[in-house]
Amino acid sequence: MRLRHKPWAKEKLLQYPDFVVQTPEAYKGKWKEIFQNDLPLHIEVGTGKGQFIYGMAKANPDVNYIGIEMQDSVIVSALEKLLEEPLPNLKLLNVDGTNLRNYFAKDDVERVYLNFSDPWPKNRHEKRRLTYKTFLKLYEDILVDNGEIHFKTDNQGLFEYSLKSFSEYGLLLKFVSLDLHNSDFENNIMTEYEEKFSARGQRIYRCEVQYQTK
Repeated sequence: MRLRHKPWAKEKLLQYPDFVVQTPEAYKGKWKEIFQNDLPLHIEVGTGKGQFIYGMAKANPDVNYIGIEMQDSVIVSALEKLLEEPLPNLKLLNVDGTNLRNYFAKDDVERVYLNFSDPWPKNRHEKRRLTYKTFLKLYEDILVDNGEIHFKTDNQGLFEYSLKSFSEYGLLLKFVSLDLHNSDFENNIMTEYEEKFSARGQRIYRCEVQYQTK
């Protein structure tokens, strides 16, 4: 889908530091100070316009959430949701998700969400897939022991690749659905992409995997 550039987005993101954390590296290992509580922290890498992470935060007030998106013209839509109805347990980061170690320390995060990530279908681009082994190590470095990844995609090839990648890394497969919207999975919060793809009759694939204490 074409990204519509919003030249005013960057400035707007800077105007609301209560919602968009401006210096996230300063809170590495100290995110409880931002939220002012000891609730578990879940993050979404590639949060897009924020429909999923906002919905999760609204439905689960006993969990803190951070949505991470590098495209300011996209994440500004998530900010607008917060401006319309603020949620105390949701913050946004307008940063590159490949640099998570700069912003989170080991044990900061309990769960990582990956939703409709770029499939990078060409073999030469394998290392860019967010379920490639170097990214799995990246998540491990910020997650608690036995932390989890929850992954959704409409791309069968990426899903099959990811299941293999998870297995080879030694992750425990806790849940898998090859057709999420025709399963008995409850309380599914959809992303913008998910709504569009499922409306076309495309299957949605989902899995939950857990790191094993070594």
